[in-house]
Amino acid sequence: MRILDRFISTSLSSLPRGPFTATIQTRFKKPANTAQTRLETRTRDPKLDLLAFHHRRLALILSLYSLVSAKKRGPFISLQLLSRWAPHAGVNTLSAGEFLRKYPHVFQVFTHPVRRNLCCKFTSKFVELLKLEEEIVCNMEDVNVIKIRRILSMSVNGKVHLHAIRLMRRELGLPEDFRESIIRKHGDIFRMIDLEIAELVDWNENERAFSCSAEVEKWREKEFREKWLSEFETKYAFPINFPTGFKIVPGFRERLRNWQRLSYVKPYERVDKVRVRTCGGVERYEKRAVGIIHELLCLTVEKMVEVERLAHFRKDLGIEVNLRELLLKHPGIFYIATRGNTLMVFLREAYVGGCLVEPNTVCDVRRRCLELVLQELDCLM
Repeated sequence: MRILDRFISTSLSSLPRGPFTATIQTRFKKPANTAQTRLETRTRDPKLDLLAFHHRRLALILSLYSLVSAKKRGPFISLQLLSRWAPHAGVNTLSAGEFLRKYPHVFQVFTHPVRRNLCCKFTSKFVELLKLEEEIVCNMEDVNVIKIRRILSMSVNGKVHLHAIRLMRRELGLPEDFRESIIRKHGDIFRMIDLEIAELVDWNENERAFSCSAEVEKWREKEFREKWLSEFETKYAFPINFPTGFKIVPGFRERLRNWQRLSYVKPYERVDKVRVRTCGGVERYEKRAVGIIHELLCLTVEKMVEVERLAHFRKDLGIEVNLRELLLKHPGIFYIATRGNTLMVFLREAYVGGCLVEPNTVCDVRRRCLELVLQELDCLM
């Protein structure tokens, strides 16, 4: 049957147009317009793509560090055992030996004095930076309490599964034992319902005592005060920064202007039920999801996170939408980097030229760790 269809299609396409073939209809396949095609044809930002690639390399090294540091025999591991552990850390494309030779200042290879086999350990400089980051994070207890409190305040019913926060622990700048050192320690604010579910102690009273606004409100107030824009223009607007080379089609500016003016339920506002089927209900529901994702990215240390990790907040925060498609709809607010095996979303307003606009102490330490990795690449080149 397929051969017959192919023969008919080729024979019809080869027929010349004339009086006897004018009534034959020729079918044209409509080009696919899916999230994958939009992801492939989007306007790229090479600097953010390169930054995502470097962070992916650093994440692989940190996953190996967690495996080696969990070993009780000592702060080193044999290359034979590391080759077996490497796939669990995500190192699938290279062997363990090639991976170590690629970053000689991060890994130190030596011969065991007794067993006479090749072993490796992390350099003292790299370990000192990781310990410094851990110390800084532990000293930021008050900031971390506010972060978790904000996440719980954005939830539908004041409850969040801890596995979602645990997956974003490093991006949020939380300590490894945040359940014990933050949630259980501050029993007047948080309460553990289950081993993996935390909630605010008194959600209604907590709302009155802890009235917070989203980070984007600071930008809106600044736009209203400095640029003398009307409240109608800035009350529900978001900062827009399109990448270089972004093509603006006819009618796009008008649609963007209307979307910026569209009202929505803000992340920390309570809503019993979102009416999606009302006039503009879908757009308002999606704009609320954009506001929640924007606020989550503002709470992160480096204003970026993997898209897959954001998906674990969908049910708790009430953003049950296709996240990748939603992020691709707003290229002026978010940017998805695909260089590597994972999708990384960046907050565009927080980056200029591939660098953070407002870095913090944790970012400085991580940048120094990344510089160690990049020095190795420069040495090999």
